[in-house]
Amino acid sequence: MMNFETARIKMVENQIRTTDVTSHPVISAFLSVPREAFLPPEMKALAYIDEDIPVKAATPESPARYMMEPSPLAKLVQLMDVDKEDVVLVVGAGEGYASAILSLLAGSVVAVESDADLAEAASQNFLELGYDNAAVVTGPLEEGCPSEAPYDVIFINGAVEYVPEAILEQLREGGRLVCVEGFGHAARAKVFRREDDIFSDTAFFNAAVKPLPGFVRPKEFVF
Repeated sequence: MMNFETARIKMVENQIRTTDVTSHPVISAFLSVPREAFLPPEMKALAYIDEDIPVKAATPESPARYMMEPSPLAKLVQLMDVDKEDVVLVVGAGEGYASAILSLLAGSVVAVESDADLAEAASQNFLELGYDNAAVVTGPLEEGCPSEAPYDVIFINGAVEYVPEAILEQLREGGRLVCVEGFGHAARAKVFRREDDIFSDTAFFNAAVKPLPGFVRPKEFVF
């Protein structure tokens, strides 16, 4: 029988601390949240490997969905600089792992998920594990969750080709959005900020993470 607690400590020591994650609250959150609880039964034994893990197989309507690899996720969470006053939106809840991490750092977390099965699993996980300041909303990922806006922090939980204006507009004045923009090894972790209704962005580090469906830039007609 696998000792998940020991595996979790090793994940933090070998995968997270070694990649410039130094924030004590972030490290504490990753030590606290049971990663295995947010995976399908057949994947639980793989919970602490240093890779993205499938949580939903591809269908004709939708590509496969993944739980993000621990190291880039921890670096992105550190980049968010979340505190207990923040209202956070997670775009792409999956089965809820990233949202659970953020719920320990933020005042409250809203997680939007387009896949009904994943949304139900995330909601059940929050209930069973006591993350009572996190809630799941079902809807198109690329629309965010305007009904609960504005947010202090928005996290897009997967790589995207671009960030839709509709999501940026859900940031509170002074708020920030953290995402991975681009695909493969050219992808970069970015922070978008809203100041005086002007959006600026800064790139921080390379992050090759799995894409999130729904964020492909519309094709432009060429005449």
